[in-house]
Amino acid sequence: MTDFTEEEIEAGRLLFAGPCDFLKGVVALDGLPPADRVEFCFAGRSNVGKSSLINALTGRKALARASNTPGRTQEINYFDLGGRFWMVDLPGYGYAEAPKALVARWQELLRAYLAGRPTLRRALVLIDARHGLKAVDLEILDLLDSSAVSYQAVLTKADKLKASDLARIVEAVRAGLAKRPAAHPVLHVTSSETGAGLPELRAEIAALG
Repeated sequence: MTDFTEEEIEAGRLLFAGPCDFLKGVVALDGLPPADRVEFCFAGRSNVGKSSLINALTGRKALARASNTPGRTQEINYFDLGGRFWMVDLPGYGYAEAPKALVARWQELLRAYLAGRPTLRRALVLIDARHGLKAVDLEILDLLDSSAVSYQAVLTKADKLKASDLARIVEAVRAGLAKRPAAHPVLHVTSSETGAGLPELRAEIAALG
């Protein structure tokens, strides 16, 4: 992981300690808010810990709704982060329990969003540290590559592994991303439970704007 300066860490802390409010859930492109600021999004398969990470980053327990039911997040959820950024929570992917027609509609919306949002600076792709890159993760990486959207991998639930196992997963994910054209080289390793890696991820996001 790249080292951040104290000033960068503090800028990230201040950004996420400030206002962050849910704006709206979007089910069609005509519902997107104005593209009037830098935007970043969180993508990840169902139950990867996306809502928990958003809540941990912002220090709020229920900003994003966490659920044990795959596919609960069925909209593109927009949050106003300090008036500086749009923070976007994308629908989880890999939801085997959801009807195929509904999955197809979500995927179509996702493709259109990624291809057509000019202010989208980066997609943060969450990967469960216990499992590493799975086939369903590779599908979203392919979609991001084809959409020419810069993306960055964020390992979640790092506290669930022994250090040696975590190191092995980190190297495997790095190797899997190495030849992908749109992948950012810095990999973040995080835990929403312990707070590990969150200051650096906040700093990374703050630097986008």
